[in-house]
Amino acid sequence: MTLLNSSFQSIRDWDNAHFLHPWEGMAYLGNNDRTFAESGQGIHVITADDSRLIDGPAGMWCVQLGYGNTEIADAMAQQAKEMAYFSPFNNANSAPAQLAHEIAKRTPGDLNHVFFTTGGSTAVDSALRFVQFRNNLLGKPEKKIVISRQKAYHGSTYLAASVSGKERDKGWLDQATHLTRFLPNVNPYTRSPDQTLDDFLNEKIDDLENMILETGADKVAAFIAEPILCSGGVIVPPQGYHKRCLEVCRKYDVLYISDEVVTGFGRLGHWFASEDVFGIQPDIITCAKGMTSGYVPMGACIISDRLIADVSGENAQDATFSNGFTYSGHPVSAAAGLKTIEIMERDGVLEHVRAITPLFEERLQALGELPLVGDARGMGLVGCVECVADAGADDTLDLDKSVGTLIDRHCQENGLILRPIINMCVFSPPLIITESELNKMFDILEMGIRLATEDLTRQGRFRA
Repeated sequence: MTLLNSSFQSIRDWDNAHFLHPWEGMAYLGNNDRTFAESGQGIHVITADDSRLIDGPAGMWCVQLGYGNTEIADAMAQQAKEMAYFSPFNNANSAPAQLAHEIAKRTPGDLNHVFFTTGGSTAVDSALRFVQFRNNLLGKPEKKIVISRQKAYHGSTYLAASVSGKERDKGWLDQATHLTRFLPNVNPYTRSPDQTLDDFLNEKIDDLENMILETGADKVAAFIAEPILCSGGVIVPPQGYHKRCLEVCRKYDVLYISDEVVTGFGRLGHWFASEDVFGIQPDIITCAKGMTSGYVPMGACIISDRLIADVSGENAQDATFSNGFTYSGHPVSAAAGLKTIEIMERDGVLEHVRAITPLFEERLQALGELPLVGDARGMGLVGCVECVADAGADDTLDLDKSVGTLIDRHCQENGLILRPIINMCVFSPPLIITESELNKMFDILEMGIRLATEDLTRQGRFRA
């Protein structure tokens, strides 16, 4: 479909007049000049003016198999023809039953119970509600506090937003602050120059244990952690961090929730990163995004047998876990998920990610040598370049926003979409990206950073 006709301005006007977008900047409401992504093929999106752009963020960390995959589209269409919807409250359906089985085969340890949701936020909400439900049945109604981290992002539904730790998302909306505690930033880049990585790691582990002790272990229900804090700036904690956090949680009977909404389904070269990459078996895993390759909404909260046993059978106390959604286990979404798994296994996508990761990391680290770049970090096929124009400027935030905007503009003009987060350039391309496409992506990104540096230098706003 193309919008290059006389009606395009009307459509842009309708978008501004009627489509309230996520994270809408209210000062600019009705006056945005957004890029219209109208079609796509492989790793590229094609805009309304026929520009062909590499999709650096893979949509929103989710289009694992790229655009225009007719196998996924055909599987969805066939399922819609056969059975477009069923009530998960009253009936069952083969597609989600099979998908739950396939997911359980790929999860670590005894995480075998799959609760389907509409996306990542509702997956996290469901995980937190299950934790509350379990503790109520165990006679621990006071054990409800959830520990999270600064820079964490877990969703925008009420409970998920409450355990998110991105400061600028909390300015004008309420959260369940009585249920949450936050640990300091785990980004090694922020440590003082004289602090070793081992000392920084020990400090972060102490932060968790001290928070549990200060709050009271009888009140702390869970610790929730993304393996990599993705929306917070692709923050990779020090090696061994997750294993040691799990040990602390076990010591104080605190459940460990691993939020794999971004890292699940291949982003780090494995179905799930918790065990295969970070060596842990959490109590609950949440996932979404890549499980359908972004072709249709779906999420899941995956719960261990051990936790389920505490609240089922003879331990059920005639209780009902009264949490669910009209579209839990939607058959069309399940068909997309099943076909995504099939294609990823048949085509060796996980192996491809592991094979191409060294080149990704090599090109990423090379960007760290540019004068404007303060840190270049990432893992698997997710990366971030954090730029610092002038650490001593009076208008640091405004300057940081200018840096991100400039780089984003130059990259898009040269064929690459990024996800600018203030002064950070975040990217997580489709998992099917080839070596030549990956090199082109980094070539454009490097060019964008250099051009932005020239702009800032001319403005007298860059000081190396």
